[in-house]
Amino acid sequence: MGNQHQLPTVCQSPVLPSRGVMVASYLLMISTLLLVMWQKLLPGLLCVCLGFLLTRGLASLLARVDRRPPGPVPDRWAQVLAATLVCIAPLVWIAIALTQSRGYLTDVPHQYKELLDYLANTVLELRSKLPLELSAMLPQGTAEIQQAIATYLAAKAGALASAGKAWLGGLLHAYMGLLIGALAAVRPRLPPRAALTRALQCRVMLLGEAFRQIVAAQFWIALFNTCLTAIFLLLILPTFDMALPYTPALIMLTFIAGLIPIVGNLFCNVVLTLVGLSVSPTAAGTCLAFLILIHKAEYVINAKVVGQRTHMAVWELLTVMFIAESVFGPAGLVAAPLFYAYLKKELEAARLV
Repeated sequence: MGNQHQLPTVCQSPVLPSRGVMVASYLLMISTLLLVMWQKLLPGLLCVCLGFLLTRGLASLLARVDRRPPGPVPDRWAQVLAATLVCIAPLVWIAIALTQSRGYLTDVPHQYKELLDYLANTVLELRSKLPLELSAMLPQGTAEIQQAIATYLAAKAGALASAGKAWLGGLLHAYMGLLIGALAAVRPRLPPRAALTRALQCRVMLLGEAFRQIVAAQFWIALFNTCLTAIFLLLILPTFDMALPYTPALIMLTFIAGLIPIVGNLFCNVVLTLVGLSVSPTAAGTCLAFLILIHKAEYVINAKVVGQRTHMAVWELLTVMFIAESVFGPAGLVAAPLFYAYLKKELEAARLV
């Protein structure tokens, strides 16, 4: 009863839908969420919510900046402009990234040859230090080593192509979700008439409210991780003469990627470890140990911060995260806080908790 004032307006309608309509709306919502996980459409769903919130927030900001008299025309102008910016911004960012990396892409063949030479020299150096029984099992010459490495990479080309295709499909789903969310945010706000439409709109709005709370919590998690990473990169590593290059860019990357639950932190782990490897194996090992510690701590941090925002106990969220990861893999780990927060809101709306 105490949460009734926090429910969306459409969920507070004095005309309650029939039991059959409510059951149908719940079944449709559950089926949709399971379909999203089964078909690996989670990036699209998250970007639908993100596009909707970004468009609404940006439209409100533009409407406040606009000095024209209040009315439907300025509001509509702000909504259309906000949706346009949200839809175009990723394309502009990709175009700038490709332009800046054009020289790097043209230099890839030369870098590939340097990488093969480096690996071959490393193997030859290792061969000279191993006992004769073990060194006899390694290739003898640089050309033979390069051929072995090239053969192995060619054998893994299919797996790399499949992984690249999966990533490209995920990015496409994410961008389409962003478009759908932006367009949904600027649609005419007409009150739903049919009972099932009202019930489904209530389900969707509760999911959107849960997503908004998760995003707000993830902001503070990303800020916390960024502060720890900045201390590690700017103070700890230089103290031991293991300073990494591109430190400001790495700190910024940590914050931006940290806005993506769990997966963003894993991405930062890989990037920082590779950069550390360019300095020394010791630096790479130190980065990996620090980032593993942060990754494991993020389970508790995520559960604590998100739990406070969504009124969930830490043990509840941790349990759901571990179960979801075992069933759906990393996608389940990302979806667990959102889906469980939505479930709690549905139970609160039904006055069951």
